[in-house]
Amino acid sequence: METLPRITGERVTLRPITEADTDLIVRWRNTPSVVRNFIFREPFTPEMHRNWLTTKVATGRVVQYMIEVKATGRPVGSVYFRDIDPVNHSAEYGIFIGEEDARGQGFGSETARLFTEFGFARLGLHRISLRLLEENLPARRSYEHAGFREEGTFRDMVLLDGRYRNVVFMARLAGE
Repeated sequence: METLPRITGERVTLRPITEADTDLIVRWRNTPSVVRNFIFREPFTPEMHRNWLTTKVATGRVVQYMIEVKATGRPVGSVYFRDIDPVNHSAEYGIFIGEEDARGQGFGSETARLFTEFGFARLGLHRISLRLLEENLPARRSYEHAGFREEGTFRDMVLLDGRYRNVVFMARLAGE
């Protein structure tokens, strides 16, 4: 598999994830403020992350990067393409800012722009889709700023915390 490049923006640097990032990813994925915006809510373990790295990232089915603050090099989150489909040139986008004090500062919006452009230009994707819980308005605004458009809402799609939740599907196409 080819070596993936670092991606540098104005305020963030994105670098390929490594096994050394496991403890950070596990801590972030188990943080209540992160968990509440995920559809997958099971407690996240180091073994689960290492399995993800081995079966998904190492095989090219997932491309995952760490988000670092450019000025300090501090890791604050992660971004990825999953379910990469080489036939249809599509993938699903996912992101989370794990450090609570790094939220609301535009790191996610800049990452979304940089990473989707990387997906189109370097990975040859044509369509990048995502899904989010309808009530996650900060994420939705970030995705809209990065060029994603709503495609539809699946009503009562998931049962979380004892109640059904709507899931919004968005996508961005190459050239948009």
